[in-house]
Amino acid sequence: MTAARGQYTLPSLSLRQLTSTLYDNLPSPKSMISSFARNSIVGALDSAITIGSLEIEDADTFYRFGQEEDKGRVVRMRVLNANFWSRVLLHGDLGFSEAYMVGDVQVDNLDEVMQFWLDNEAGMDAMTSVFARITSAVSSLSNALFGQSRSNARLNAIASYDQSNELFKAFLSKEMMYSCALWSDEDGGPLGDLQPGSAKYMKSLESAQLRKIHHVLRKAQVKPGDRILEFGSGWGGLAIVAARSYGCEVDTLTLSVEQKKLAEQRVLDAGLEGRVRVHLMDYRELPPHFEKAFDAFISIEMLEHVGSKHYYTYFKIVDWALKAKNATAVVSSSTFPESRYTGYQAEDFMRKYMWPNSCLPSATVLITAAHDASQGRFTLDSVENHAAHYPRTLREWDRRLEANLTQELVAADIPVLENDTAAYEVFKRKWRYLFAYAGAGLARGYISCHMLSFIREDDAPSIVSYE
Repeated sequence: MTAARGQYTLPSLSLRQLTSTLYDNLPSPKSMISSFARNSIVGALDSAITIGSLEIEDADTFYRFGQEEDKGRVVRMRVLNANFWSRVLLHGDLGFSEAYMVGDVQVDNLDEVMQFWLDNEAGMDAMTSVFARITSAVSSLSNALFGQSRSNARLNAIASYDQSNELFKAFLSKEMMYSCALWSDEDGGPLGDLQPGSAKYMKSLESAQLRKIHHVLRKAQVKPGDRILEFGSGWGGLAIVAARSYGCEVDTLTLSVEQKKLAEQRVLDAGLEGRVRVHLMDYRELPPHFEKAFDAFISIEMLEHVGSKHYYTYFKIVDWALKAKNATAVVSSSTFPESRYTGYQAEDFMRKYMWPNSCLPSATVLITAAHDASQGRFTLDSVENHAAHYPRTLREWDRRLEANLTQELVAADIPVLENDTAAYEVFKRKWRYLFAYAGAGLARGYISCHMLSFIREDDAPSIVSYE
């Protein structure tokens, strides 16, 4: 059969062949969701961004949102996998963190991305709220389509494994304090690493962490012969200094088998066996002979793991363990400002990939719990906010991680990383994301880091300086 000149002739295909051809050329459901997500996000970004500008490269398409390039912060991203759009649409900032970790998106400067997000927090939150209603209809379909992909499997693996001691050796200071350091003028201060000539300060983490330890011990008013109870051993850094430099005995608690093993080895190497005792023990399981046995209690950044329902119990136990007179308690924790605090805290990057079930208290909540649990036997001695010192601590950790961490270093302790270079890269980006994410929040007051000290009623207050 022929057609007149200028008319289109259908190919000679059976109905089955025609149906198959049409079906094969339809976009897949997965690509349709990605396309829907991209269009939704692109359509909303113009109104969401009011400070600075965002530039996104996606294949052969270039997007720019917000102000002109010379009017504020400029953030640049490159989308390497269309899954990026779906992750962000369905899970907001958690989805962005996952896209970054698995390599779906590249950024020029992760710290700048975090600052940019906070600059435009109101618009971003409004956009996320709208998307939450839109995506409830497609999230189940998306989970079915994306399922346990290789990238998602790697995310699950790095979230579930206990961490390697070798990992922490790669980025912590000699004392292995996994907490906020205190920076003095001799270190260049909290911004010293960002100033001209900062190279001379690049080895200051050790002195800043030792300064923090000594500051805590002075706030605790310890003296030779005192007995200290510590919740959260870490790798024994504070306990060793307390025993070696202040002549104290220390009972320190941890729930980590690996940390206990290394802490005990470090105690042995320091010649302090018998003066520092590391217990694999929950703080709610103290033996009866600990009652009224201690002159000081110290806990550095462990309260984040206690949970809002247990603050009363926590301080009741501290009150039980401390002597009735001339006893002190010093606790520090990352905290939420009172206006942001809630006992229920939704899953985000921190709670999913770093510290499951963690909960940040507020300073007021902790002070109230200490007063109520001790029935007024604790008097608040001081409140300090160390938040200004934390971003530099995190930047120093990030530099050391980038310089020192290797796949071989952590593979022995985390077998899933041994032969999977992609999984190792996800693992490493998780830590770099943590440092940038937390650093931005602390720098902008989104979260804080409070240290509280308590004394017994009618005891003398502490007199102490940072130096």
